[in-house]
Order: sequence, then structure tokens, then C-alpha cells
Amino acid sequence: MSGITPSQTVGPYFAYALTPTRYALHEIFSTDLTGPGVEGTKITLTGQVFDGDGVGIADAMVEIWQADSKGSLEHSTLGSGKANSGFKGFGRAESAANGGYTFTTVKPGRVDGADGKPQAPHLGVTIFARGMLTHLFTRIYFEDEASNADDQILNLVPADRRHTLIARKVGDNAYHLDIRIQGGDETVFFHA
Repeated sequence: MSGITPSQTVGPYFAYALTPTRYALHEIFSTDLTGPGVEGTKITLTGQVFDGDGVGIADAMVEIWQADSKGSLEHSTLGSGKANSGFKGFGRAESAANGGYTFTTVKPGRVDGADGKPQAPHLGVTIFARGMLTHLFTRIYFEDEASNADDQILNLVPADRRHTLIARKVGDNAYHLDIRIQGGDETVFFHA
């Protein structure tokens, strides 16, 4: 018997140990990337994940990874001993019934790109959700960063679409960015 193997979506999931919401696994990953001794400005990032119809996706999983406040990717979990000792650099959130997500972290520092030029502070983001054949990659930048104008990746995005990657400031040390999987004002996604 021959034929095409059926595709499979990346969700829904057998959820045990995937997200910290349902299970007390904070030592593995959390929505709070901070801890004792973490240096830098503590921030809160909120948003919602929407489908193509503008409805919040209740079973999405959002992962972020980032540099610490000094622009170092050598977190204590890598065992280098150089890093911001309590900073994790990786977080995972399960979306709420309305598609909402929240992270507590530190404002990242600038990291050198492949060409050695510093990139604007940003978060790497991966989205997993029902109906998707593969996960999606994007970035989150911050609207109050002047270095956005010089970021080599952000400048590859057409000017009229960049706002889909830039979290707006909504309070003291608080930012918000909605992620739209498809449809009007779809978030810009990158290929791995």
C-alpha cells in the first residue's frame, strides 16, 4: 500500500510538563524568568495569541528566549559561571481562555548579530498551537528602543509590517504585543 502519509498538527498536546500553569515545574521553565540576584530592569510582557478570525487561541503555547540585561546568552544554566546567576533566559506560557499570555523577565541587552553588529534588544519567540503543521518563529522588540532603527533583522521587514513585532509600552516597565497567526495584521514570522 502506498500513498501520502497524513500530516499532523503541532497541537493540541498531551500537556503534562509542557507548561508551568497546570504543573509545579517552575525549576524547569516558568513564565517568570527572574530570580534572586538577577540584574537589570524587571519588565512584564503581556499579549494575546489570535487566530485568523480574530479569536483568542485558548490552547497555544508561547516560548521566549533572550539575552540577559548585559546582552549575554551565557546563562547560569549553561554552567559558564559568568552569567546573571538567577536569570533563566527561557520561559514558556500556556495561553489563557482568551489567548492571553504573560511573562515576567528583564529587559534584554544588545546581542551581536552574525556580522558582529549589535542587534536591538529583543526576545526570540516560538508559537505552538492547534491546526498548525509546524511551530512559528518571530521576535519581539520594544518600542522605546532607539536601536530598533539600526537592527539588521527588523530592517528586513517591510516598514508597514514592523509594528507586528514591536511591543508597545503600556506602563512602567510593562509592554504588550498581540500575536496574530494569520489574517489582517498578521504577525511577521521567520523561517528557521
